[in-house]
Amino acid sequence: MSQAGKRTFPPLYVPTGDISLDRLAFFHVLERLKTQKRTGWVDYNVPGPESISDHMYRMAVMAMCTSDEKLDISKCVMMCLVHDLAVGDITPREGISKAEKKRLEAEAMHNFVHDMLHNSPAAQRIEALWKEYEEGNSAEARFVKDLDRFEMASQAFEYERNHGMSTLQPFFDSSLPFLRHPEVKQWGEDLAAERRQTQPTSPNQCDKDER
Repeated sequence: MSQAGKRTFPPLYVPTGDISLDRLAFFHVLERLKTQKRTGWVDYNVPGPESISDHMYRMAVMAMCTSDEKLDISKCVMMCLVHDLAVGDITPREGISKAEKKRLEAEAMHNFVHDMLHNSPAAQRIEALWKEYEEGNSAEARFVKDLDRFEMASQAFEYERNHGMSTLQPFFDSSLPFLRHPEVKQWGEDLAAERRQTQPTSPNQCDKDER
């Protein structure tokens, strides 16, 4: 596992006053999410790790797969697509306090909403979805948080399977036990069962089975 260094965040955008140019600046920010690799996988030296956009996209499709008719699925899909928008994924290993993380995210979101998107209806919708997720009080926000955990565990399993990695247990420990939505919790149990089936049996276990 590599040692995480202190991350340098890009400077805040200085608006030009031209709505079209400032909106394009926001679209260019989205490109960074396509290319920025997820910090946790980089720290664990995963070959060719996914980007932040990769993670959010699969979460959005997972949201579409729920059978929970009580949820506003459209809201869940949109929330999946903006939940890591502010500054990407900051991991505890980076040494950034929760208070500082919140400050950085709020500062970045304000920059998007007011300086780039000029507080347009679209900007207000993005900000409202992001705030709802961060506050975690609605059923949709809690469901999307569970998808965030489950998608990470799914990716960890795929890296284990595809690259023969044996160091990713922390990603399962910090996700699957905390799933609360009944359906996503079942998905997590299914994933854990699949993982057990694909893991090599230890020699000690073989001896027990033969007795």
